Amino acid sequence: MKHSKVGSVMVGEVVSVVPSTPFQEVAEQLAEHDISGLPVLDEDDRVVGVVSATDLPARRANGSGGHVPAVYAPWNGTGTFPGEDRDALTAGRLMSAPAVTVHAEDTIAETARAMLRRGVERMPVVDEEDRLVGIVTRRDLLQVFLRPDPEIRLQVIEEAVVAALGLPTDAIDVHVVDGRVTLEGRLEHAGQIPVLVKLTEQMDGVVSVSQHLAAPSEGSRPTARSTGRWSPSATAG
Repeated sequence: MKHSKVGSVMVGEVVSVVPSTPFQEVAEQLAEHDISGLPVLDEDDRVVGVVSATDLPARRANGSGGHVPAVYAPWNGTGTFPGEDRDALTAGRLMSAPAVTVHAEDTIAETARAMLRRGVERMPVVDEEDRLVGIVTRRDLLQVFLRPDPEIRLQVIEEAVVAALGLPTDAIDVHVVDGRVTLEGRLEHAGQIPVLVKLTEQMDGVVSVSQHLAAPSEGSRPTARSTGRWSPSATAG
């Protein structure tokens, strides 16, 4: 069964800076690569913070009487804030720390929730020692939920119905519309219903799962579910 992991959608080549990177170079990197933030790394490539595009205008407004000049251009050709020396204007001074990071093994669903909760557009991906291995953006995560409905349907049949439950391909009717999956049919026993539903929910692109499944209960005692289509006559005797 495929479980969507951050490692499958992250970008491995990451533009980054170090704490001593000057303000002007940070701004130039953001503009050149058209990105909203940069991870800040220490000498061991560990992520110690993130500096975002919004940090820069905020700092400039604080030091320039509320005026925010055009995109990241230095004042008076100096690249410094009034009242601050050149050494103070670094990524280390501007960054937000500690950095909010994820691991390549984290699920896409978990990461999407973390981005929404934190209000960020991109997150550094780190290994077990917090060293940078990639970057993941909301756009990267969104691609997972843009799978064609026929592709999702085929995966449900092949991986959940056939491979996991050992049933024939036509045992369950699988309908997918805009990522919303409906499962209909009769399984061999009641314990298969939650298994099938859970496996389907975990698949890429699945927005929701509704089921109208029926199966005999444990011990072959007929028990109809409110959402099922099982009839006592089907197992009578």
